[in-house]
Amino acid sequence: MTVVEVWPSAGWYTEILAPYLNDSGQYITASYDLNTDRQPFVRFAPIFLNKLAEYPDLYSNVRHGIFELPDRIEIAESGSADMVLTFRNVHNWMARGQEENAMRAFYDVLKPGGIFGVVEHRGNPSVPQDPKSKSGYVNEAFMIELAESAGFVLEASSEINANSKDTKDHRQGVWTLAPTFASLNDEEKKLFSEIGESDRFTLKFRKPKQ
Repeated sequence: MTVVEVWPSAGWYTEILAPYLNDSGQYITASYDLNTDRQPFVRFAPIFLNKLAEYPDLYSNVRHGIFELPDRIEIAESGSADMVLTFRNVHNWMARGQEENAMRAFYDVLKPGGIFGVVEHRGNPSVPQDPKSKSGYVNEAFMIELAESAGFVLEASSEINANSKDTKDHRQGVWTLAPTFASLNDEEKKLFSEIGESDRFTLKFRKPKQ
């Protein structure tokens, strides 16, 4: 199985995916050029590379694709991936006005029948979607429509990452919550730590076989 993880940052999910695929599959990052000088990627590149170098038995088979919207999309060959996964990145593409380009790129790299998995901070459905997602929240219905417009079919959803304590009306958006605690004093951090991390939707789409 060939699995693409989009924008792995410092590699939290890499620690799970890459070792699992190391011997009998292929893990591909779709991210920055590892020699980039662009923010915020330049902050993560050395952290990510050091992680891979420290445990070669786990990460020796990792391949790097480039996904720097809008001008560099060199993930892998068209129709070559079994699965594309992205964790809490859609709001970043929306901020750049590149969410539709991102969906098209993922659709292209997947094999017919391939899976597209998305986890994202879930917005309040009663609040109209901000096209730039300045709060970091994305309405679930918006995400479904976005993916379906690119040709994907929604196959399943899960509440495994749900958090009913998240009121989604924080002054610094999703970054007010753990682990960032943006602009909070120590007392506020104690209060917000009781909420936990953001409420998130988890969606599974599929690229049709025909």
